[in-house]
Amino acid sequence: MAANHGKKYREAAAKVDATRAYGPDEAISLLKEVSYAKFDATVEAHLRLGIDVRHADQQVRSTVVLPAGTGKAVRVVVFAQGDKATEALAAGAERVGGDDLAKDIEGGFLDFDVAVATPDLMGVVGRLGRVLGPRGLMPNARTGTVTFDISRVLREIKAGRVEFRADRQGLLHVPIGKMSFDEASIKSNLKALLGAVAAAKPTGAKGTYVRTVTITSTMAPGIRIDLPAAQALGSSS
Repeated sequence: MAANHGKKYREAAAKVDATRAYGPDEAISLLKEVSYAKFDATVEAHLRLGIDVRHADQQVRSTVVLPAGTGKAVRVVVFAQGDKATEALAAGAERVGGDDLAKDIEGGFLDFDVAVATPDLMGVVGRLGRVLGPRGLMPNARTGTVTFDISRVLREIKAGRVEFRADRQGLLHVPIGKMSFDEASIKSNLKALLGAVAAAKPTGAKGTYVRTVTITSTMAPGIRIDLPAAQALGSSS
């Protein structure tokens, strides 16, 4: 075990059998036992996919609405005007605007978690690519954040919709709740994520699509989930 891990981490890791994969219920229960953070740590799912993201037909990017929410208040800004701006404010957006909002973002305003835009204002948003793109905040039609259906999208985001996207190594890192959630809530969120990932399987994926599923929380060791059991959970109704 790496020498740079502290005593609490080593004690937690000793409770996890790294040579085996756990059923979802057992894994979530064990995660509750080994999470030692004094704050309400974030629960994360990490999936290794059998894809090569260098190919256009092997991209994995989508969203999922977590039924138990994320446990986090999500701050949303919306690029909209007229009636759609009014709709965005009524739906709970923290900031709504057009050129004025773009100028504030160019000036350093980044106090938000999600940006949504109506299609007619993407010309304004486009110039923010260098600022929003690297932070994963750029509105995108593929993830539903470029839309005229503002009320529905904001309702989903506020309720617990999260975006997932495979990185260059074909890995997904997705928050699925907080350690304060009960085990049933964590499981329902994991189930929703696994189902959404399965539905997002790209046409070019060959062989085994999902290769490993691991859950962890902030500062805690990872716990590998039995792959057939994970697949069964994700496909169950």
